[in-house]
Amino acid sequence: MDDSSEKNLEIITRAGGDPTLKLPGVELRKLAVGRGGKEGFSTGTATFAAGAALPCHTHTFSEIITVLDGECRFIVEGRTYLLRRHDTMHVPPGVPHHGSNARKDIPLLAHWTYTTTLPSLAKCETPFQHRDLEVPPTGAPEQLVRFGKAEKYELAAGTKFCDLFGARTGCPDICGGYGEFAPGTGLPCHTHEFDESINIIRGSAVCMVAGRRHELTNCDTAMVPQGQPHRFLNESRDTMAMIWVYARGEASRTIVDAAYCTGERCMPC
Repeated sequence: MDDSSEKNLEIITRAGGDPTLKLPGVELRKLAVGRGGKEGFSTGTATFAAGAALPCHTHTFSEIITVLDGECRFIVEGRTYLLRRHDTMHVPPGVPHHGSNARKDIPLLAHWTYTTTLPSLAKCETPFQHRDLEVPPTGAPEQLVRFGKAEKYELAAGTKFCDLFGARTGCPDICGGYGEFAPGTGLPCHTHEFDESINIIRGSAVCMVAGRRHELTNCDTAMVPQGQPHRFLNESRDTMAMIWVYARGEASRTIVDAAYCTGERCMPC
């Protein structure tokens, strides 16, 4: 991952590199680091071999997990949930939890977001009685969004978006969601007042930032810093999809002239 943050340039990270951290049966890859909140944020992927698991642990920051492929058995203080594709779980700081690959035949791939640039964990005991649940009970600290029940909306013709976490689900400093683009579609050129991480989870995308063009696929990730004009396009013949994360509790964007994305015009200082 190239560090261009001092120049306020986008950072493109290819997902096929070596793992940031290897544990028995589990590989973690950090793909983006952004500014925002008290400690910034980071995003990446976790790959679990068939049947692999992480031990019970806590964090001093929020963790958000979105399943990309396979099924995850996610346990929070004994409350056990089966997460399927694009289901998303938010666990606040200090809450004991652990996850595993619920399948014995295929790997599990998940996208993670932490509200820190320096993730760490503390192992803990598991003196909890397990019970299977579909949704968290009233008063539980975790927040679960089932993708199939999440509200879908259009940001441009041929696109489908939904929010998976944010201020409304207990994440005051960051928000994120899923975006899908039909062939030949894209969002208009725009800017944000915060950093953004975009992970391409299906198909291929063209990322244009202030005249610079990048092609992303297979969980490649772009970190676009605040103020940079950018847009994502699907120039392929297949559906493209992404997981986006903003360093803000609520999503917002400012539409600007397309010439700022192509590089024909420069943003004012």
